[in-house]
Amino acid sequence: MASRLNPYLSFDGDARRAMEFYKEVFGGTLAINTYGDFGRPDTPGSDKIMHAMLETPSGFTLMGADAPPGTEHTPGNNFSVSLSGDDAAELRGYWEKLSAGGSVSVPLEKQMWGDEFGMCTDRFGIPWMVNISQRQS
Repeated sequence: MASRLNPYLSFDGDARRAMEFYKEVFGGTLAINTYGDFGRPDTPGSDKIMHAMLETPSGFTLMGADAPPGTEHTPGNNFSVSLSGDDAAELRGYWEKLSAGGSVSVPLEKQMWGDEFGMCTDRFGIPWMVNISQRQS
C-alpha cells in the first residue's frame, strides 16, 4: 500500500455521530473501533471511538476519534494530519523530519493494535500522526 496523507479529526464524545454524518454526506465505508475493543470493555469511556475511518467512492479518506479518556478536547485544535501506510522506511523518514525541531507527544513505537504509531507537533505547530502498518503478505 502506498503511503496516505489525510485529515484526522478529534471529537469530545460525539465521534460516532460525526463520522456517521460524514458517511451520509460522502458515502462510502465506515470502520469504527472503540477504546473497549483494545482494552477493558467494562471501563468508563470504553464505548468512545478510538479510531474511525471513512473511505469514500471519490477517493477521500477521513479519520476521526474521541479524545482519549482523561485528556482535554480543545475545539479549534481538534485536527491532525495523518500519514499512514506500510512502507516503514519511508514513513520513519517523514517522522524524523517532521519531529525534528518540534515536540513528540507519543513516540513512534509499536502499539497495542500491532502497528507502529507516533504523534508529534512540527516546528510550525502542526500536529501529525504517523502509523506504520504491517505489510500484508
